[in-house]
Amino acid sequence: MRIPLWIRAKTASGALGTGGRYPAVQAVLTIAATLFLAACSGPWNDPYPAAERGANILYTAFAERPKHLDPVQSYSEDEITFTAQIYEPPLQYHYLKRPYQVIPATAVAVPRPRYLDASGRELPDTADAARIAYSEYQIELKPGIRYQPHPAFAKSGDGHAYHPMSALPPGIDVLGDFPLRDSRELVAEDYVYAIKRLAHPRLHSPILGLMGEYIIGLPELAKQLSAEAKSTAAGRGDGAWIDLRRQTLSGVEVIDRYRYRIRIKGKYPQFVYWLTMPFFAPMAWEADRFHSQPGMAEKNLTLDWYPVGTGPYMLTENNPNARMVLERNPHFRGETYPCAGEAGDADEGLLEDCGKTLPFIDKVVFSREKEQIPYWNKFLQGYYDASGIASDSFDQAVQVGQGGEVSLTDDMRAQGIRLSTSVATSSFYMGFNWLDPQVGGADPKTADRNRKLRQAIGLVLDQEEFISIFLNGRGVPAQGPIPPSIFGHRPGAAGINPEMYEWQEGKPVRRSLERAKSLLAEAGYPNGRSAATGEPLIINLDTTATGIGSKARVDWLTKQFKKIDVQLVVRSTDYNRFQDKVRKGAAQLFFYGWNADYPDPENFLFLLYGPQGKVQHSGENAANYRNPEYDALFDRMRAMESGAERQQIIDRMVTILRHDAPWVWGFHPKDYSLRHAWLLNRKPNKVGHNTLKYQRIDVPLRTARRNEWNSPVAWPLALVAALLATLAYPAWRGIRRRERATAR
Repeated sequence: MRIPLWIRAKTASGALGTGGRYPAVQAVLTIAATLFLAACSGPWNDPYPAAERGANILYTAFAERPKHLDPVQSYSEDEITFTAQIYEPPLQYHYLKRPYQVIPATAVAVPRPRYLDASGRELPDTADAARIAYSEYQIELKPGIRYQPHPAFAKSGDGHAYHPMSALPPGIDVLGDFPLRDSRELVAEDYVYAIKRLAHPRLHSPILGLMGEYIIGLPELAKQLSAEAKSTAAGRGDGAWIDLRRQTLSGVEVIDRYRYRIRIKGKYPQFVYWLTMPFFAPMAWEADRFHSQPGMAEKNLTLDWYPVGTGPYMLTENNPNARMVLERNPHFRGETYPCAGEAGDADEGLLEDCGKTLPFIDKVVFSREKEQIPYWNKFLQGYYDASGIASDSFDQAVQVGQGGEVSLTDDMRAQGIRLSTSVATSSFYMGFNWLDPQVGGADPKTADRNRKLRQAIGLVLDQEEFISIFLNGRGVPAQGPIPPSIFGHRPGAAGINPEMYEWQEGKPVRRSLERAKSLLAEAGYPNGRSAATGEPLIINLDTTATGIGSKARVDWLTKQFKKIDVQLVVRSTDYNRFQDKVRKGAAQLFFYGWNADYPDPENFLFLLYGPQGKVQHSGENAANYRNPEYDALFDRMRAMESGAERQQIIDRMVTILRHDAPWVWGFHPKDYSLRHAWLLNRKPNKVGHNTLKYQRIDVPLRTARRNEWNSPVAWPLALVAALLATLAYPAWRGIRRRERATAR
């Protein structure tokens, strides 16, 4: 920063200048000038580099580090925050319209299924599902879409610059160390290649089991690739790359440069929703080849660390312990902001950018925040653009009126903060491991006894109390797996879980503690001890609970179990270790949650479908629950359009689940989100995740508010400068006196 003109002028004239003759005075002036400049340079508590000030950057935070950024493996909320901005499936959800509406992304149009019978003859759209042997989806891509710049596409002479390589070149530690990078056009083969990767034996895609039931030839390809991987590794001693272009997947084929076809078994209306998910995003074979080379994994130069896509943003900095950065993809095709939504969107200012080119934000900086208090304080200071509301901050942010209406406090409104609320399409639960001998149901000899134990535990864990204490009332106790906003959910008295609740005076009331104790005794544990051995009953809970509030929750859980004299042992671990234990069936009781991938009950009911078992099939049935009647009903339900008949089947499925109790039915959360006035075009969306491209920052307003809220308190600096001057004055006066005496 330049020195102010008045300081330069006085120094040059000699009024303040002392050369090297008066070091004490010079030191005082230097300190005073430094303090003055610091006071004039803006907020001192700005956590970001000076080069970012005034830039078109969105600042946000994350708590859990993502494990997988490879779209074939990624399947958690903390991962899709990044992958949805980078990868582009052929379809997406309309940003503003509700109910959620599927629209094209890279595709020209949303494909309509073509139904065929067993002999390959085309059937009308109204054909009975039992007659439909196959459904075909033909997808046409928009031409001219290009990948982000990446070394995998770089050319050297007649070939690629960086593959194949026998070893990494010296000095390569991060992706930015490769000096060359290039791009190429998106083609249909990239989507076909990506679907083949679902069957890759070393990638362990969590949807292989489910998609294997639908996509023709996928299970066969998985077996073939597994055999090839074993022979290749044995012959070369490494996890060598498998060129999936040479493999045939009978149900998926390239038609031409911009068109491909997917054939699935039977009728599955929900398949179009899967085409909005990163699992079905394209994968360039060059990127797969580049990142599979020797030495890459040792330096995290993998697709799990450096995703490669055609989306509006690309990951340019990956330090998951501190900071992750997305930057605008210079090759993004120029999609435009929507011009239509639902009632009220115009009043909220959500249509002001109609027709403008996306994305609006140049860069998104994610900072890791393990503690809630620093996160909240930085939001209030304007250093995060949006925030949720933790329980500790709820009363500071929100006030609840007599009628239950929710509004911001006066302090929040004074800062221009806005509140958005929505019912989440989510379920949080505690799952019992069905394979566990103590709480599971796989063994017919102990199935009835263990069922009563599960019901007793589910009954004693008072979800109403949990929601009140830890969520400030922001949740609805679950009566089953389906959230209120999804078809199949029954409201009111018809929707309560009779195993856990009674309907009294127009509301559900949890059954008594005595009922829980009675169930426990019937299970063989009167007063919390084994009737056979006298040993105390111990239940092990696996969780990733850390940080603010975790101890309070553990204490609450322990207290609930103690009500029926059961000992709870909580085994906390990191996210990756926790996932490994669930995948291997080593957990007994565990916390889990699920947010809808698509707005259909099948997306929640499949979480308890036997062929989706985590241990046996690597699916999403983390409890490994299996019930033959439930599975048969699921097979019927998933192929049906929503209507009265489908509702009846869902009702029976939910009744089975309530009786078997493979989960402790937890709660469906209510989402409360805060944003500053300068963050525009932000609408709650729990199904579509590629939302950063629509949001916009009013940078001048943010800069002004940050300076206002974080302006330095300068009077202590003036006091320090005055004190220094007072201390230095006698020395300066003595020196001047001696100089005059010497001159005389």
